[in-house]
Amino acid sequence: MRKNIVVGNWKMNLQRKESLDLVGKVISLLENQDVEVVLAPSYTCLYKVNKMCADLSFIQTASQNISKNKKGAFTGEVSAEMIHSMGVKYTILGHSERREYFNESNQDLQMKVDLAISNDLDVIFCCGESLEHRDAGIHFDWIKSQIEESLFHLSEDEFSKIVIAYEPIWAIGTGVTASSPQAEEIHAFIRSVIFDKYGMNVSANCSVLYGGSCNPNNAKELFSNENIDGGLIGGASLDANSFVEIIKSF
Repeated sequence: MRKNIVVGNWKMNLQRKESLDLVGKVISLLENQDVEVVLAPSYTCLYKVNKMCADLSFIQTASQNISKNKKGAFTGEVSAEMIHSMGVKYTILGHSERREYFNESNQDLQMKVDLAISNDLDVIFCCGESLEHRDAGIHFDWIKSQIEESLFHLSEDEFSKIVIAYEPIWAIGTGVTASSPQAEEIHAFIRSVIFDKYGMNVSANCSVLYGGSCNPNNAKELFSNENIDGGLIGGASLDANSFVEIIKSF
């Protein structure tokens, strides 16, 4: 079922006490609501954050990544099975930083998606274009290929566990935000790509989030668009007041 979702991706920020203090403040500022809030702390805090939110039906947790391997001699990796064993609902896959700094391919992500779903994790799947792709006029094809090559082997039931997060890479951490019409255009395109593969029911029920320098000043305008169902929030999620303002923008 299509939901409004706001995800806080903390990336490699916040020590343990800072993380737990942030969660406590977010909880104190929120009441039960229709928006699903997802917190994605570091692995070191994920179990504790999940326990703190366990009794709050509107707050879920996510890992920022999983291994493409099921288990074995892969020092430093964390498996989908391990994440599931903590009671975590989501994993973020395909973030632009993972694609760029760790050379994750669409094929790598297909493997990760399969492991996530087989371990009962829902997937927040990131896709998006660089400034070079946009300037060259190939951004639609680029995004389509990311989705097709990593997700379109899934059945309709499996795809129901996917949330799409659109990242205009040129707007991440730059302070630049895609205009509301630009963001809506891409979100509508993503939904049309899903429609062409799976039909109306699946495309209409897939949540598509915006992930590019979303903040309290622009969230309301972005979220008012027909095809934008929330946000994947980076820097603004590290401040409880800013993050809660974004959540309350619906």
